[in-house]
Amino acid sequence: MDKLTGMAVFTQVVEAQSFSKAALKLGLSKSAVSKHVAALEDRLGVVLLNRTTRRLSLTGPGASFYEHCVRLVADAEEAERAVTQFQIEPKGTIRINAPIDFGRQHIAPWLGEFLGRYPELTIDLTLNDRIIDLVDEGYDLAVRVGQLADSSLIARRLAPVHLIVVASPSYLQKHGVPQTPADLTRHNCLIYTYKPNPDVWFLAQPGGGTLQIPVKGSLRSNNGGLLREAAVAGVGIVPTPDFMVGDDLRAGRVVPLLCDWRQPPLAVHAVYPQNRFVPAKVRALVDFLAGRYGPKPYWQVEGSTGSEA
Repeated sequence: MDKLTGMAVFTQVVEAQSFSKAALKLGLSKSAVSKHVAALEDRLGVVLLNRTTRRLSLTGPGASFYEHCVRLVADAEEAERAVTQFQIEPKGTIRINAPIDFGRQHIAPWLGEFLGRYPELTIDLTLNDRIIDLVDEGYDLAVRVGQLADSSLIARRLAPVHLIVVASPSYLQKHGVPQTPADLTRHNCLIYTYKPNPDVWFLAQPGGGTLQIPVKGSLRSNNGGLLREAAVAGVGIVPTPDFMVGDDLRAGRVVPLLCDWRQPPLAVHAVYPQNRFVPAKVRALVDFLAGRYGPKPYWQVEGSTGSEA
């Protein structure tokens, strides 16, 4: 029989001064309680309780053993409470990984409110654009934008994302507005080098099918935020997620192009390891972000459409 269980049963018998009362409190049969105590005595090689038809009393070794059992059982119960609290209340440190631009624009601004709601939480947020291994690198949660690869991770969709081809009014005034995807070959296209095939943009045709447009330009970068800033400054044309340019579209710093070439939206997902019990801190953050974004996130601009590039 389990040693700690036997100790817990023994302490209940001592405190109840009765096998029957202890059995009732523990939800066990009287015979099961007796077997636990007998097993302890057999293992220890001593008599712990003097038994008579009228009462129970501790022997000398039993009294000493009882004092130790009380402390051990209390420590075990406290340890269990400490662990289960992590399932009930968000606490401790939550390690998060997120893309650089999305993290800066749409996670960082909400962290103050989230931490104010859960004062026993601390956040360790790493921003990079590579796909990390959550388990090997010790992350609780990752926020990912785009198509998810097949994996054993649990994924929750947080919001849709549209890819929009944009340019500034100053660039278009100087170089003209592309009317078809083929026109992009004559424009200065800003190249995002983090993609597998950065020199080809893929645009869906209105009637179906996908066009592959070879592009070139004077600026290449592995950072989408830098390319957005260059587009705002009039350097060229760039396809970018709508979460990066929502404010720019509203302010007129850039305008959407080739809006008839649409693609179904991508998505922002929260992904986390598959466990039997999802920690409360992970559930709390995922629920919080889903509530802030939703099916029509605040970064979407009415009238703009998604394009895949």
